[in-house]
Amino acid sequence: MIDYLEVGDSLEPERYELFAAPDYNFDFDRRQFIKTFGLGILFVVPVTRTLAQQPNQEESGRGRSTANVANDIGAWIHINQDGSITVLTGKVEFGQNARTSLTQAVAEELHVPVSIVSVVMGDTDLVPFDMGTFGSRTTPTMAPQLRKAAAAAREMLIAMAAEQLKLQPTDIRIVDARFVNHDKSKTLTLAEVARGRKLVKVIPDDIAITQPANWTITGTSVTKVDAADYVTGKHRYTSDIKREGMLYGKVVRPATFNATLQSVDTDAAATIPGVKVVVDGDFIGVAAPDQQTANKAAALISANWQSHRQPSNTELFDLLRRPATERRGGGGGRGARPQGSIAEGLAAADKKLSETYTVAYIAHAPLEPRAAVAEWKEDKLTVWTGTQRPFGVRNELAEAFHISDEKVRVIVPDTGSGYGGKHTGECAVEAARLAKAAGKPVKLVWSRAEEFTWAYVRPAGVIDIKSGVKTDGTVTAWEFHNHNSGSAGIQIKYDIPNTDIRFHPSDSPLRQGSYRALAATANHFARESHMDELAHVVNLDPLEFRLKNIRDERMRGVLQAAAKAFGWGKTKPKKSRGFGLACGFEKGGYVATCAEVEIERGSGKNNADVGIVRVVEAFECGAVVNPLHLKNQIEGSIVQAIGGALFEETKFGNGKILNTRFADYRVPRFSDTPLIEVVLVDRKDLPSAGAGETPIVGLAPAVANAIFNATGVRLRSLPLVPKGIQLSA
Repeated sequence: MIDYLEVGDSLEPERYELFAAPDYNFDFDRRQFIKTFGLGILFVVPVTRTLAQQPNQEESGRGRSTANVANDIGAWIHINQDGSITVLTGKVEFGQNARTSLTQAVAEELHVPVSIVSVVMGDTDLVPFDMGTFGSRTTPTMAPQLRKAAAAAREMLIAMAAEQLKLQPTDIRIVDARFVNHDKSKTLTLAEVARGRKLVKVIPDDIAITQPANWTITGTSVTKVDAADYVTGKHRYTSDIKREGMLYGKVVRPATFNATLQSVDTDAAATIPGVKVVVDGDFIGVAAPDQQTANKAAALISANWQSHRQPSNTELFDLLRRPATERRGGGGGRGARPQGSIAEGLAAADKKLSETYTVAYIAHAPLEPRAAVAEWKEDKLTVWTGTQRPFGVRNELAEAFHISDEKVRVIVPDTGSGYGGKHTGECAVEAARLAKAAGKPVKLVWSRAEEFTWAYVRPAGVIDIKSGVKTDGTVTAWEFHNHNSGSAGIQIKYDIPNTDIRFHPSDSPLRQGSYRALAATANHFARESHMDELAHVVNLDPLEFRLKNIRDERMRGVLQAAAKAFGWGKTKPKKSRGFGLACGFEKGGYVATCAEVEIERGSGKNNADVGIVRVVEAFECGAVVNPLHLKNQIEGSIVQAIGGALFEETKFGNGKILNTRFADYRVPRFSDTPLIEVVLVDRKDLPSAGAGETPIVGLAPAVANAIFNATGVRLRSLPLVPKGIQLSA
C-alpha cells in the first residue's frame, strides 16, 4: 500500500491541492489481470522495484520518500494475440508528448517499430495506480520502469520463441518485431508466440536496459504518435464526449469566496420542461436537455449568500509576511539548511546588498477549461474528465458519494493542457452530483469566468535577500527568505560559503496550488535578479560574475552554451535595447537563458513599452529522449513564461476575482513572441530527466536584467511591466 501522506512529506509545500487525498491500493491478482486482458502475455513490474529504480532528481528544496509498497503494480506490458503491444500506465497525456516518449522507450527495448505499440493512459479501471502526472517525473521514473519491463519481456519472449523453434535462446534475436535465428532461416512473429497464451509474468530485477549511446529509436525525433488525430479533429476531448440521453449542467456560484448559503428560491427554474434542479448544502446546480436551457434555468435561481470582508491586491504582500496559522501543503523543503555563518560572511564582504522581490498570483488559463461527463449505472460511477491525477479524482468522487473506490472509474482523454492546474476534481464531482440527481449522464464544462475564479492560482510570494560580495566578485554571504510562494528551486548551485535559505508558509487570501515549475520561477527570478545586481555592484560582466561563483560543470556548461549562441560579450546592444541572462537548476535539469529586449517610448513623455526581441536558451536534462519534442517543450515554456514575466496577474478584492476574461487577463500573443533559439546540451552519459517545467524559470530574470541593462531601472516585482515602464525624463 502507498501511504500518500508519507509520500507527501517529500513533495514541495506549494502543492497545497494534493494533500486531501487518502491512501490507494492496487493488489496483485493474476486472475484479475487475465480477466481484464484476455489471451496473450502480460509482463508486470512490481512497484517496490520501480520505486527503488527511480533516480534522485535532486529537486532543489526537496527530500525523497522510500515508502514500502510491496505487492502493488507499477506498470505492465501486454503482448496481444495479433502481435500488437499494449502498454498500460497511470500517467496521462497533457500535451507534453509523454505518450510518444513512452512508446519510444518500449519500442527501443523490444526491438519493434513504434507503429505496433499503443499506450493506454489514465483509465483507473485498466491502468496501475499512479500518484499523478506532475513534477517532471514521467521521463525519469515511468520511462525506466517501462524500459525494464520491455527489456525483460524481450528476453522472456525470446525464450518462448526458442522453445517453439527448438533452438537455444542465444541463437535468436528480435529484428523488426520478428524472432530470427542467425541466418534468418527460422522466423516467428510476435503473434505466433503470443497466440493462445494466457500468462502473467513478473519481470526479474536483474535486467539491463539499452544505454543511450546505443539508442536507435529513443533519442530520435519520432513524430507525435497520434498527431493526425489532433490535426484532423478526430481526437475527442472531454467536452466532445456524448452519452446516450446526456444532459448539460450548470452550477450556480456565490458572488464571493467563502460564502455560505442562507436561502434559495428554485421555483422558476424548476418549471422549465426537462430541467432538474439540485440543492445539496451549499451546492446549487441544474441539468437540462441543452446548454442554453441549463444557463437559462441557472439564471432564474435566486440565492442569498452571506460573506464577510476579504482582502485585496493592495494588502497582499503585507499579509504574506505573516506566519501561517496552521501547516498546509507538503513537507518537502520546509527545513532550512544553513551553512557557515551569515554574520561572518557579511563581515568578510566589501559590499553588502539587501533587496526584496515580489511575485503576484497568476492563473493557469488553459485554453481547455475544466470539463467532465458523469454517468451512473446502478451504483457504479464513470467520469470522463481532464485531470493530471485520475486516481486522486477517483478518490475525491468516492469520498463525495460515500462509495468505495472500486465503484468509481475515471477516464482521462488526452487533455489540452493543465500546467499543474488540473490536479483536483471539482468539476467531476459537480457533474456527478447532477448526474446522480437527474438519473442521466451529465456534461459540465466550466465557463472562462469560472475557470479564472474558482480554479486555484500559482502562489504569490515575497522574497527577501541579503548578501555580501568582495570586490573581486566572490560572494561571501547569502540569506534568502521566501514567504508563501514555496521551496521549489530555492537551493543554489553557486559556491557560497555562508548561506541561510528558508521558506516561510503564509495564510494565502486566495486558493493556491501547483503551477508549472511551482515556486522555482519565483525563486529563480529573485536569485538571478539579485546576482545581476551584485555583478553591477562590483562592476563585473554578469556572465563572468556567475562563472566565478560556480564550480558545477553542468551549470557552467549551459551558461557557456547559451552565451556562445547568443553572442554574449561580442557586441553591445543597440540603442534602446538591452541584454540580460540568468541560469538555474530544478528537477534534474540545467537551464541558461539570454534575452534581448527593446524599449519603445510611448506617447507619454516618460512611459515606455517593453518588447522581448530575442531569446536563446540552453537546456541540459541528461540524455535527450526526443529532440524535436524537447525543443517544443522549451519553446512552449519560454512563450508561457512571457506572460508571468511581463503582464500576467490575478487581481482580486473582497472575495472576488476582478479579471475573469482574456480581455482583462493578458496572456502572451503572437505579437509578443520573440525570435527563439534553443540549444540542446545532450548528455548521453547521464540519465534522462524531465523537461516539462525547468525551462520556464530562466526567462523572467533574464528579461528583468535586460531591462536594467537598457534603462538603468531595476524592476523587482513580477509582472515586470503590466502597464509599461516609467523612465526618467
